Amino acid sequence: MSLQVEKLEKNMAKLTIEVPAEELEAAIEKAYQKNKGKIQIPGFRKGKVPRKMIEQMYGKEFFYEDAANEVIPEAYEKAVEECEETIVSSPKVDVTQIEAGKPFIFTAEVALKPEVTLGKYKGVEVEKIDTAVTEEEVEADLNQQRENNSRMVTVERAVEDGDVAVIDFEGFVDGVAFEGGKGENYSLTIGSHSFIDNFEDQLIGRSTGEELDVNVTFPAEYQANELAGKPAVFKVSIKEVKEKQLPELDDEFASEVSDFETMAEYKEDISKKLAEKKEQDAKNAKEDAVIEAIIEDAQMEIPDAMIVTQQRQMIDDFAQRLQMQGMNLDMYCQYTGQTPASMLESVKPQALKRIQSRLVLEAVAAAEKIEASEEDFENEVQKMAESYKMEADKVKEIMGEAGKKQIMEDLAVSKAADFVRENAKEKKAKAKKAKTEE
Repeated sequence: MSLQVEKLEKNMAKLTIEVPAEELEAAIEKAYQKNKGKIQIPGFRKGKVPRKMIEQMYGKEFFYEDAANEVIPEAYEKAVEECEETIVSSPKVDVTQIEAGKPFIFTAEVALKPEVTLGKYKGVEVEKIDTAVTEEEVEADLNQQRENNSRMVTVERAVEDGDVAVIDFEGFVDGVAFEGGKGENYSLTIGSHSFIDNFEDQLIGRSTGEELDVNVTFPAEYQANELAGKPAVFKVSIKEVKEKQLPELDDEFASEVSDFETMAEYKEDISKKLAEKKEQDAKNAKEDAVIEAIIEDAQMEIPDAMIVTQQRQMIDDFAQRLQMQGMNLDMYCQYTGQTPASMLESVKPQALKRIQSRLVLEAVAAAEKIEASEEDFENEVQKMAESYKMEADKVKEIMGEAGKKQIMEDLAVSKAADFVRENAKEKKAKAKKAKTEE
């Protein structure tokens, strides 16, 4: 395999990768062996048709697509390892030559890691965040615990805002039922706005046993194109009405939800935990503010392909979290009215900020010679082992050298974040200044 790298504008590059003819031939033969059982030609038993006969009938390029798909991933991976530049995007691949007996040539357009010119990164001024816990915050937390320990009780009255209505429903557009528009014994919280348009509002005032038509209009940008912007009628049957009942805030409640016997002790514990959380939140907010200031004072040219790759990774991560909750991305889009394209666009600002943050922190780590030690690595592996309930050696075996390198880089970036935060200067918040002037 040979590699040529042509640098383009805006930190993009074109890799031209040439694979020897014999490797292409091996891939074509593999494609033939994989597909010959699916091909039938009169006079030959299924799976016994010679490759030359297939190529004569369907053309020599018949197996080229499968052969290219076989060759490209491994050849590209080798090219990335050989390339002296750091590639930070998925490749845009284009086949330029594929013909039996000749080298296989393809190009991969990729983004390269941008160079960062740091401005000020030590002694950055940020506003000091007040971490004092107020009585209102303690009460709010207490009321949330009260909500968490509420009970849903069946009631014999009409639906009110905040109730849960257990319903059967089926949706129709132009008199025809549509896919995904039917449900049975569905618990719908009135006021949650989890259903489209004013669906929930139309249930208010209705009682158990009632049947009604709910008229709604799908959003113009609804995920299912065949429903977008169209009026629909839902046939709804109310099976049950439930209301939320909250417990009394007394010593008995405190003893049931905590390790304390009295409400006074429980509230003191809430205050302590809120203080700890506010301290951690303030630390994170300070770090974010410092990094944002460093980004504003730094210079870097981030290629679009790098941002798109980060966007897709974020959506993939979100899809995995949805799967853990028993939902897939298509279902999520249907429920929320979003599309894959709109979701991708919505995460773009966050994707850009992640890239900028990583780049400036890597630059700080390089400037300050901040590195992760073997002890840091071992501690991180131990945390991972405990999290996955595995032996530390097994974790190392699974991650390999590439995984270790990534973790060491991540740890160095984390240390760089600690460095810029600890070296920042805190100033009084503007609100406090205004109060002093008054």
